[in-house]
Amino acid sequence: MIKRFLVFVHRWLGVAFCLVFLLWFPSGIGMMYWGYPDVSADDRLERAPALDRAKILLSPSEAYARLDPSAPPPSQARLNMFDGRPVYRFRAAGSGATVFADTGEERGDVSMETVARIAAAWTKQAASTARVEEVTEVDQWTLQTNLGTVQPLWKYTWPNGEQVYVSQASGEVVQYTTRASRLGAYAGPITHWFYFTPLRKHGLQWSTVVIWSSGIGTIAALLGIVVGLWMYSPRKRYRYDGAPTGIPYRGQKRWHMVLGLIFGVATATWAFSGMLSMEPFPLSSGGGSDDPRAEIVGQIQQSLRSGMDFEAYAAKDPRDALAQLVSLQIKELEWTTVAGQPVYMATLDGGDTRMVPVEGEPVRELDHDALIDFIKKVAGPDGLADARVLDQYDAYYLDRRRERPLPVILARINDAEQTRVYIDPKTARLVGGYRASDWATRWAYHGLHSLDFPWLYNYRPAWDIVVMTFMLGGTALCVTSLVLAWRVLGRKLARSSRPASDILPSEA
Repeated sequence: MIKRFLVFVHRWLGVAFCLVFLLWFPSGIGMMYWGYPDVSADDRLERAPALDRAKILLSPSEAYARLDPSAPPPSQARLNMFDGRPVYRFRAAGSGATVFADTGEERGDVSMETVARIAAAWTKQAASTARVEEVTEVDQWTLQTNLGTVQPLWKYTWPNGEQVYVSQASGEVVQYTTRASRLGAYAGPITHWFYFTPLRKHGLQWSTVVIWSSGIGTIAALLGIVVGLWMYSPRKRYRYDGAPTGIPYRGQKRWHMVLGLIFGVATATWAFSGMLSMEPFPLSSGGGSDDPRAEIVGQIQQSLRSGMDFEAYAAKDPRDALAQLVSLQIKELEWTTVAGQPVYMATLDGGDTRMVPVEGEPVRELDHDALIDFIKKVAGPDGLADARVLDQYDAYYLDRRRERPLPVILARINDAEQTRVYIDPKTARLVGGYRASDWATRWAYHGLHSLDFPWLYNYRPAWDIVVMTFMLGGTALCVTSLVLAWRVLGRKLARSSRPASDILPSEA
């Protein structure tokens, strides 16, 4: 009775969800190589023009003074180009302002002519050859954008398939797609995440569908494993083509059982870990701790990178800082304080950086030993369990595309959470972190779902081969599920009462 009940439930869950699984596995292969289109900070830097030192006529303090004189001093300041002119981007007390560095005028509303030039500069094509339309509702490529903050939003579409979305509110490109990136997105994340516009634009409903689909899929896969193990006969008491066998089926059922016994565990763990990505229940105990050493991370972060004070930069004008890097293509200049010293952080073409101290020559990165000594000093005599240079990714700081910075400083905090922080010596920023309470996210989700283990990532294409093998095996399992589901429905629709002919006779 129990066996029949499990078979019944597994069969009908398979009928209901076989197509869902068949979407997940092939699109998982697509996810290995294609992502959802977006515009990253690196994309903006790549297409941004280099700073023109000759056009910078005002210092940041002079430009900021053109705003409200009673305004509090800014906590952040950056210099880059906008529509061919240098601009200061200030941030103070949660608000921001953009001021032209040549005239001191605050940038006002962005005209449609400017929007057209920005779009054309991004693709290096004439704006007159593009079809222009205003985006008033989310479409497939703005699902991750809060339209209320970027409208009016204009989409420029060129005959070669390039699409650029420009916010008239900020004058920035907020999305960019090509025919290839859109095709890759459908082959991977859109299908895998159920990121179809009619569903995804309703966030709560989309989340519910994904959680319940993956949850029920996990149950269906687990039931299949139980049924398969229960039906399997180690003594090979069944006959198949005259030979003894442990599998009581022929045809598609036989293939389904064989594939299920091989790939069923991976199918169940992938469905379950996919559900965890939606956070249906708390995955960690939270970051709180009564141990005062839990505040060490904040102290390190604040000590490494803090705000800026105009007076601290009086000895070196930004034009002088750029003159020290005259042979390089500087895309952005940022005012910041690193380890208590005022510096200009220059971002180069390609995303590399240089630090230009107010007093001193430019450097590529901070001295590793000096940085470790500084961190130890901030943390106190008992604050750190370990601090060292990491030249390779480890289990908690890794990237299969190898785009995250290396080397980094690994600082392990001596606290109950076993906190680890990773610091980039080129920017003095915290670029990664881990706490013991994050174990479920790290291993139950990323570990099970992406198989992101260092011993695989560091020896590619080993990771590709392993993941592809499981994905193809899961796809084959889903194909047999689809065939069996079609047969079950066909028999029900035909009201057939014929006994199944794919069950093998037992020797008994």
